[in-house]
This record gives sequence, structure tokens and C-alpha cells, in this order.
Amino acid sequence: MHCKLYNVGIIERKEREKAEMRRRIVDVAVKMIVEEGYEKVSIRNIADKIEYSPATIYLYYKDKDQLLYDVQTEAFATLAKDFLQKVTHTDPFKRLEQLAHAYLDFSRNHPELYDLMFIIKAPMNALVEKEKWENGDPAYDGLYHLMQECIDKKVVKFKDATIGTLSVWAFAHGFVSLHLRGRCSKVSGVSDEEMPAIMNEAIKEYLRMIKA
Repeated sequence: MHCKLYNVGIIERKEREKAEMRRRIVDVAVKMIVEEGYEKVSIRNIADKIEYSPATIYLYYKDKDQLLYDVQTEAFATLAKDFLQKVTHTDPFKRLEQLAHAYLDFSRNHPELYDLMFIIKAPMNALVEKEKWENGDPAYDGLYHLMQECIDKKVVKFKDATIGTLSVWAFAHGFVSLHLRGRCSKVSGVSDEEMPAIMNEAIKEYLRMIKA
């Protein structure tokens, strides 16, 4: 019996150490993306930062894409925290407005993370081994259920929650991605400094259009 408990203790300790190392690797990767940009992130550069060999990193992640998928998980956790703090109104349509503006704010405050979450393909390559994109579930589900509530209370013109959810997401994401890639200012002549106000006004106008 003592031997079994001893073995269980060893297994638990090893699992804890493994989780701690993954946590350390992901934390360094997030910091590098935010401070240096996605292009600077590599297994070798991360290994240098934590003072381990690249071979050690490969014990936890088979490639960079798999690592970036876990980094993407952290980015979505940050977005969820923003939503929790900023989307608080009792009225569902007001919450929809708050959520849209929180989404825009996140893209401005965390452009590199937004890239990793919604634009860069690399993390999605890890989905070859997964059945579903679980990272995006909480954000999508939150918007979906809010849209369904808006539909149930007849405060939006949409009749189908999936169509409504994808429509709002596509509008906001399209605007954000065009801005982050420098398309909006180049085409419209609006400066980068003016663009946040333009985006906020566009979101307000779009929401007025879908309001019942």
C-alpha cells in the first residue's frame, strides 16, 4: 500500500512539474509576442529566454504551431476577462453594444494577440489533431447566447441567432483586420490616430441598423 501511494505521489509531482514548465513556456511566448511580435517567436528563442535547450521545449510541444495554440488559449482568456469586466448592462441590446466596443478595445490594446487569435493561420494548424476549435468557443458562445436573448426579447431584427452572431462578428472583425493590416487608412485617407473614433462610430451605426 505504501509503495502504491509513493508511486502515485511521484506521478502527481511529475504532472505538476510538467504543467509548471508548460506554464513557463507559454508565459514567455506571450511576452515575446506582445513585446517583440509574432515573427520573433521560435522554439529556439523561447528556449534561450528560459535558459533551456530547444530539445527540452520539444518534450512539451512538437512544433511552434502547437505552442501557439496554447498561447492563443491565453489570449482568449484575456478577452474573456475583458468581456466579464465591461459587458455588464441588464439590457441585452446594451450588453451587445458593450461587447462590440470591448472587442474593438481589445484589438487596439492587444493587436499582436488579436492577430494570433483571429488572423494568423499558424495556431489553427494544430487543429489537425483536434476535432474542434475550442479556444474560440467561450467568446463565440457568449455572443451567440446574447444574440439569442436579443432575438427572444425582439430588440434586434435578426430571427436566427447563428446568422446574427456571425453577422456582428464579421462586421467587427472585418473592420479590425483591415485596420490592423493598414488597409483602412491607406484607402480612406483617415489617419491611424483618427481610426479608433471612426471604428467606434461605425459600430454604433451598424448596431442601430440591426436594432428592431
